[in-house]
Amino acid sequence: MFKFIHTADIHLDSPLHRLEAYEGAPVAEIRQASRRAFENLIDLALTESVDVVLIAGDLFDGDWKDYHTGLYFITQIHRLKTAGIAVFVVSGNHDAAGRMTRSLPYPDNVHVFSTRSPETRKLEALKIAVHGQSFATAAIKNNLALGYPEPVSGYFNIGLLHTSLTGRDGHETYAPCTLADLQSRGYDYWALGHVHQFEIAAASPPVVFPGCLQGRHARETGPKGALLVTVADDSPPEIIHQPLDVIRWIQLAVNLEGAPTEQACLDRFVDVLEEQTRRNAPVPIIIRVALAGKTAVHEQMAGDLEYVKEAFRSTAIAHFGDRVWIDKLTVATQPPTRDGQAPIDPGPLRELERLVAEIQADDDLLQLLGEELTDLFRKLPAEYRQGPGAIDPADPAQLQHIVNQAHAMLTRGLKRETDAA
Repeated sequence: MFKFIHTADIHLDSPLHRLEAYEGAPVAEIRQASRRAFENLIDLALTESVDVVLIAGDLFDGDWKDYHTGLYFITQIHRLKTAGIAVFVVSGNHDAAGRMTRSLPYPDNVHVFSTRSPETRKLEALKIAVHGQSFATAAIKNNLALGYPEPVSGYFNIGLLHTSLTGRDGHETYAPCTLADLQSRGYDYWALGHVHQFEIAAASPPVVFPGCLQGRHARETGPKGALLVTVADDSPPEIIHQPLDVIRWIQLAVNLEGAPTEQACLDRFVDVLEEQTRRNAPVPIIIRVALAGKTAVHEQMAGDLEYVKEAFRSTAIAHFGDRVWIDKLTVATQPPTRDGQAPIDPGPLRELERLVAEIQADDDLLQLLGEELTDLFRKLPAEYRQGPGAIDPADPAQLQHIVNQAHAMLTRGLKRETDAA
């Protein structure tokens, strides 16, 4: 019997992306997240007395800014050398040879596979053969797997490869190959990297993505870590996903349907968040909050988004301290239904409500509004133009949401002027 760890997409010293800092947020945990997760990986290897650690690409996030990243990596890998643990690495698109201008000599327990052609490294005592090839450039479009060597007879054969197979959402298609391509090699296990979600793409033989070691942005939600694989005679490999992340991204939906007051909204938020902190304990969480539902405080919330964001942040700090970081908060609530009654607001407020209802009920008006706003959207910061949260002026649902928010803000402003008068 022997054990190995399969990891990938460590992106060592890569920062977590686009976080808005504020007083009370767990800044220290964020800044060192990739290093602390890597230390957890080394600790797991030592605690489990594994024989091998496999790194299937993107150990680094690109060229080092200085030598500190390399020195840190060598310091941690030396802990594995002392324990007699071998380390096999292929470079991926982020740490391809063509992107790295700095390097340092690694301890002799580390082997980085060649970029020129696939090669095989054997551990004779354990009867393990590891086959792999590193990326020479960031964008490898040819099928590397087809050139991998024949399996070594009498050995447990592992293919180490950075690929997205035939493609995965959110990932460029590098070193493309099919499951049939991999299965045809006759190996016992395929240790893949590049896809940041844990996935067993095939069971026999196992073709596996471990996912990234530490989530770095809002699309990398849930527990992240590495795979502990145990191989015993005449049994399929036992594969266990081990969470190793030190801070975790969560998408938090809060239904405020029927909530009569601001405090009732905050209470519902605390109830939902308490469940998430319990489920992810002891790992602190970064959350993106989406408020929805018909509520009597819709106008109040949509009309003062800055206050709402800080009120929910202060509530999170009061109840959970530094275990929670609210990164972003969106308000997609709606006013309560009036059961067919006419609006009671006089003058400009009634006219505004009539205009909003007309726009939302007419697809042509929504399309015209989107066309009018297109130039404005192009000037927005990149985070509003790219990724899953991008604003699309051609999307009627998004335009209706924008109209709802604008309605609430204008209504709140008009009522303040009326009250002041």
